Amino acid sequence: MESAEWTSDALFELHVQPVERHEEARYQEQMARHHYLGALPKIGETVWYVATWRDQWVAQLSLSGAALKCGVRDRWIGWDFRTQYGRLTLIANNSRFLILPDWHRPNLGSRVLSLTERRVGADWQARFGHPVLLLETFVDPRRFHGGVYRAANWIELGLTQGYRRTRAGYSAEADAPKRVFVRPLCRHPQRQLTHPDRSHLHLTGASKIMLNADQMRALPQCFRTITDPRRAHGRRHRLPVVLGLSAGATLCGMRGYKAISDWANGLGQQAQRRFGCRREQGHFVVPSEFVIRDCLVRIDPGALDRALQAWNTAWGMYDAALAMDGKTMKHALDETGHRTHIMSVIGHDSKRCHTPKKSGPCP
Repeated sequence: MESAEWTSDALFELHVQPVERHEEARYQEQMARHHYLGALPKIGETVWYVATWRDQWVAQLSLSGAALKCGVRDRWIGWDFRTQYGRLTLIANNSRFLILPDWHRPNLGSRVLSLTERRVGADWQARFGHPVLLLETFVDPRRFHGGVYRAANWIELGLTQGYRRTRAGYSAEADAPKRVFVRPLCRHPQRQLTHPDRSHLHLTGASKIMLNADQMRALPQCFRTITDPRRAHGRRHRLPVVLGLSAGATLCGMRGYKAISDWANGLGQQAQRRFGCRREQGHFVVPSEFVIRDCLVRIDPGALDRALQAWNTAWGMYDAALAMDGKTMKHALDETGHRTHIMSVIGHDSKRCHTPKKSGPCP
């Protein structure tokens, strides 16, 4: 494009739309060639965007799942450990932003970000069934100063601690702290992300928790007393490890054998070590989906339930709120001829029934 063709009015001819399936190879090839971090695969909730001017590609973006932990972001939001994990999907991470060569023009970057912000909420709702309330990104200060994000009204929160993910978990030393920027997509995002009532967020799926290191170590210990129904010959994975991983996956919202297996395979080496996984050729390995299914269908359900109740008693979360409900049984009369009343109290967070009770007539 000739410089004379680009004027301030050209910004209004920019369009941003998700990358179509037949365009993904081109998107990845250009990202791998021109972005200093290279291309990223599509994992989980991810949408790729391309900005065009008169049918020419000028910029590319990738929005994906939020960082699991970020101290300055979490303090800015003000949420606690439980709330964070259940609502982390309401944040999207701008993991890649590339302005293609020969397209570096004044205000182009901020305009592309603005157009993306306008449509990402509807795109996320249509594709993944839930809204996005906040965007985040990390900028390496050794390479960039984040001016394009400031120009697009993003908020700089501070620096990360500088640790990075590795195959073994996290790097032992801080490497390069990144600048953290966020962009609210709604009014009062902190209030919405921390509000105790989830109904206005239209979230779906089972309740989830996030296990800490001590809970990971404790889960397999709860199953040590359960008799292993398998033959001793050919066992590669101890039964407490298999049951601990299965219970951990279920507590984190997984449903079904495949989901449990995928969750276990997605754990880092540090987490697999905490669960007591088998070590082979310098790496920890997890049981296969077949082994998980075989163990779960053959063990004594009563013994499994007692072990889980013991873990829940020791490690279950305290409930921030309780729900009380009751009813009068229409045709159930006691020996005095009065109707029977049933009352129960359920913990909002743990989903435990604290006081199921039958009683006579209320005073």
